[in-house]
Amino acid sequence: MSASPEVVVIGGGPAGCTAATLIAQKGHSVRLFEREKFPRFHIGESFMPDTYFPLRRLGMLDKMKSSAFTKKYSVQFANDQGKESQPFYFFENNPHECTQTWQVLRSEFDHMMLINAREHGVDVREEARVLDVYFEGDRQTGIRVAYKEGVEETLNPKVIVDASGQSSVISNRLKLKVWEQKLKKAAVWSYFKGAKREPGALDAGATLVLQLKEKLGWFWYIPQHNDIVSVGVVAGLDYLFANKDASLEEIFWREVDNCPAVKRRIDPDQRCDIYRTQKEYSYRSSRLSGDGWVLIGDAFGFLDPIYSSGLQLAFSSGTYAADAVCAGLATNDLSERQLGAWGPEFIKGMDRLKKFVLIYYDGFNFGYFIRKYPHMKRHVTDLLIGNVFKDALDEVWEPLYEVQRELVEKRMEPMPMAAS
Repeated sequence: MSASPEVVVIGGGPAGCTAATLIAQKGHSVRLFEREKFPRFHIGESFMPDTYFPLRRLGMLDKMKSSAFTKKYSVQFANDQGKESQPFYFFENNPHECTQTWQVLRSEFDHMMLINAREHGVDVREEARVLDVYFEGDRQTGIRVAYKEGVEETLNPKVIVDASGQSSVISNRLKLKVWEQKLKKAAVWSYFKGAKREPGALDAGATLVLQLKEKLGWFWYIPQHNDIVSVGVVAGLDYLFANKDASLEEIFWREVDNCPAVKRRIDPDQRCDIYRTQKEYSYRSSRLSGDGWVLIGDAFGFLDPIYSSGLQLAFSSGTYAADAVCAGLATNDLSERQLGAWGPEFIKGMDRLKKFVLIYYDGFNFGYFIRKYPHMKRHVTDLLIGNVFKDALDEVWEPLYEVQRELVEKRMEPMPMAAS
């Protein structure tokens, strides 16, 4: 049996690799356990521009720049009638190279991150399954792992960073997971080769958010390299799966018929992968840390795919947690307070994104809002690029809610009667 490292990270996705790499960069011993063998499929393919800064710290920027991944400069919306907004170009807020980001194939990107972690000294163990995390009261005292060879091992690290994604090892162990009642959604998606892209280098890689008729949901449209486009519908779980006997294919194409903006971009002959689904994925843990442990990425919580915030929150939480762990190891303070010191500001940013998500699902019209409050476009763009950890953003909420109330009142007005 091997000696226990100072830090164990559960999960080799972007959050786990971020935390593990940054902690190892400071000279600490880190072992990362990943239950699968990379590369492997994963959804969540679109970057927000503010992922640039953790990528730079991780030593990943040059690798991203030399990759084949599609460059992303903007987000564009289409309403339930198929009318498309002007693109929200990220560089309009800030003429910095960070405003160009990427659409990735997660199997390739996550593998790159895992290799990068190894290159920075992380002891990566793939096909290693965490069997249990042990506690005395609130303090973690060890972790038991099973390797693919059938060998089991118990380790006693000083800190466990849980980045186990929606498996949420510690959150489930301590019964911390709280489901978001206002976001009971589901998604059905597949991949299409040769589907329509926007013309021009700036727009060809844009994320498109395309609303269903009657604003019952939306499609994502994410151009990737190799002439592939990721296309998926998101709507209320009860609505999307109202017909229990419908296949995923039937559900998908039923909603294509309900979305003018996506219907003119794809056809069935272009599909090049199976249909996939995910249901009820919005939740948050009631705690972020405890003595000797901390939750990051989807292990802490997942919001919604609407603005592609999953990777942004994974990178951000992984970075903040790594800094807190390193500071705690330096002072021998691995308390809940120290390991979760970053939590309040992180959760405040996550709550800003949640407000923005709920506004969209209430039928918000971005074009109308920008026409009425053009000076607020910078705040909307900040929300779309993931620059959510600043209080100045909060001045956008009252105008947003005012426009939302106005739109609701207009929808409730009776139709004018025809002249007799």
